[in-house]
Amino acid sequence: MVTTRSKANGATAATPNGKSTAVTKRKSDDTLVTEEPKRPKLADKTDITRWRCLDEDGRLTWRYLEDDKAAAAWPQSYADKWYLGLDLGLPDLPKPKKPLDAVRNGLTFFEKLQLPSGEWGSEYGGPMFLLPGVVFAWYITKTPIPWYKATEIKNYLKARAHPEDGGWGLHIEGESTVFGTSMNYVVLRLVGVDPDEPFMVKARATLHKLGGATHAPHWAKFWLSVLGVSKWAIVNPVPPEIWLLPDWVPVAPWRWWIHIRQVFLSMSYIYSKQWTCEETDVIRELRQELFVEEWDKIDWNGHRNSIASIDNYHPKSWLLNTANWFLVNIWNPYLRTKSLAEKAEAWVSKLVDMEDENTDFADLAPVNAAMNTVVCYIRDGPGAYTVRRHVDRLEDALWVKNEGMMCNGTNGVQNWDTAFAIQAVMDAGLTEDPRWRPMLIKALEFLDSQQIRENCKDQDICYRQQRKGAWAFSNKVQGYAVSDCVSEALKSVILLQKTPGFPQLLDDQRIFDAIDTLLTYQNASGACSSYEPTRGSKLLEMLNAAEVFGKIMVEYDYVECSTAVITALSLFNKYWPEYRADDIKKFKARVLAFIKKAQFPHGGWYGNWGICFTYATMFALESLSSVGETYSTSSHSKKACDFLISKQRADGGWSESYRSCERSVYTEHTSGSQVVMTAWALIGLMHAEYPDIEPLRKGIKLIMDRQQANGEWLPEAIEGVFNKSCMITYMNYKFTFPIKALGMFASKYPEETVV
Repeated sequence: MVTTRSKANGATAATPNGKSTAVTKRKSDDTLVTEEPKRPKLADKTDITRWRCLDEDGRLTWRYLEDDKAAAAWPQSYADKWYLGLDLGLPDLPKPKKPLDAVRNGLTFFEKLQLPSGEWGSEYGGPMFLLPGVVFAWYITKTPIPWYKATEIKNYLKARAHPEDGGWGLHIEGESTVFGTSMNYVVLRLVGVDPDEPFMVKARATLHKLGGATHAPHWAKFWLSVLGVSKWAIVNPVPPEIWLLPDWVPVAPWRWWIHIRQVFLSMSYIYSKQWTCEETDVIRELRQELFVEEWDKIDWNGHRNSIASIDNYHPKSWLLNTANWFLVNIWNPYLRTKSLAEKAEAWVSKLVDMEDENTDFADLAPVNAAMNTVVCYIRDGPGAYTVRRHVDRLEDALWVKNEGMMCNGTNGVQNWDTAFAIQAVMDAGLTEDPRWRPMLIKALEFLDSQQIRENCKDQDICYRQQRKGAWAFSNKVQGYAVSDCVSEALKSVILLQKTPGFPQLLDDQRIFDAIDTLLTYQNASGACSSYEPTRGSKLLEMLNAAEVFGKIMVEYDYVECSTAVITALSLFNKYWPEYRADDIKKFKARVLAFIKKAQFPHGGWYGNWGICFTYATMFALESLSSVGETYSTSSHSKKACDFLISKQRADGGWSESYRSCERSVYTEHTSGSQVVMTAWALIGLMHAEYPDIEPLRKGIKLIMDRQQANGEWLPEAIEGVFNKSCMITYMNYKFTFPIKALGMFASKYPEETVV
């Protein structure tokens, strides 16, 4: 079979998605289009007992074992069963009489979830725009989608459809949006779901009610244009020429936050090529399904700025609208030369290659990984190594749970959650207990294996932050150091290696390397950011083209990251008081000044990575206590404690909604007290040495009452957030933070029974 792409696209030849017996017919003089045979209906479900999570030195990927012998030879682990919502068949544990008993019960369960390499894995989902990019990349690169993946993708999206209107939102707890609904509707069609399925009809009605796909935000319009469902004229410009700007220019991309930088990098290459998927039956059908207007009559250019109000969290500024008008009406048609475009595309292409090389094609996150896959497909052609390696690496972000197959926010949470697990045991005073030593040694060995030992190749050329001695959020392969991930992992390593009986896996020089990298993270404000120190002005938010996110263009000051760093430096200074002592002293003083300045008038702090005031206030109180400032000695600490106490509910718990993140105003969750948020509040109060035991006892009792007979805690509301408007799940927080709170209470009040 041979197909020919329209000459207007100027792109490489391509064949229909997957293995096909499709035929072609002529649509016009220079275009052949593909007609696909009708696909069989997807299965209702897979056999969930055949799914396995494979751990290869911290790389977690899922396998479906269709062969009976293979399934028998590789039985499901406790972790597999827990991820999939299956019964672990564990016996009930003795009912706790004291908080420390509850800690032991929790660890007894949590220990069984430790993976062979020593880490803890987890679902890290919630955003509803991640999976579409992966599925679109599969479709574009003609990667066959096995029936079991297609089935579980269908099941996940069906389970996560809004219970009332059937659409999808920006994240799993949000209202239906054009972004979420249009992207996930397309996913379902591409994996083989019939448009006449009742839940598809319902979703389509909601999409039309919101204005249809012409009212989608920028990222959705981009993907729909790549697929050929929309025309490129609807996409606001993403010129690769901006990457040719000298570094001193205030808007130069190296100043942007790393996630927006990497997304717009590959997006700009594809936009410049105006590359479009070949036209197939399903693409033609989607053109009729996604829009309110007749497709042939849509004014694509006129809808560049059309966006549904529910999606428009960060409206485009007058400056961005002016820049877009200039690029569309002046720059592109009259001033943009072919040689300049080719030069820009070549430089962007090189930067994409650097990103791929420095991460072994795992890339920063699935959003840019999917786009980089498409860049390599356009540039290198079907079957190229770069395409094959990308497709393989896309598996790293996929996750299977009881609801189906979804996509994580990164390729996992391995380093992050493992560090918190170690610290929870330490805070309970159980580190020297022989019962938990094998588990902790395995965790230490994992962090040892995952420390990044070298800086990136061509670090300065590709604008990467120093990372030698650091840890990433997920694993070493992904390789992006984050200030708080470095700090929490380093604290865990030091705590264990300074405990008698534990192996000394990281020598002093490796510890010093981590400290040297941490000391590069401080901003002019004294605070710390996440991946890099702030490089650009907040005024760059005037160029925020994403619309659905806030605070996305540059790095910001984060209380959580600042706390992680100051507490790591304090712990390090305790054991190595001479190493860079002056630098550390000055660093800590400036961080502390920032934390005090960032406190809200009501006494709390705004959380950028967890929900929300409860999360950040816990960290801020830990910062203050690390330098001796507590409830009785610090007005800042007292004010923060009073704030937390004022939010305690009658049942002893705390309950904060993701709406707090969106509105910057404390908002209770409608479902009532949450175990994780209760733990956060208690941890903060105990760090501050809050003098009244009664509120603490009530909160501890709630945590103990919510613990199941086998030692676990059940999932509740979502815990994490990024960019103010998008929520994300941290499943292991339901173990690490309750265990930490219980352990701290047990250490502080060893005779208290609570129940």
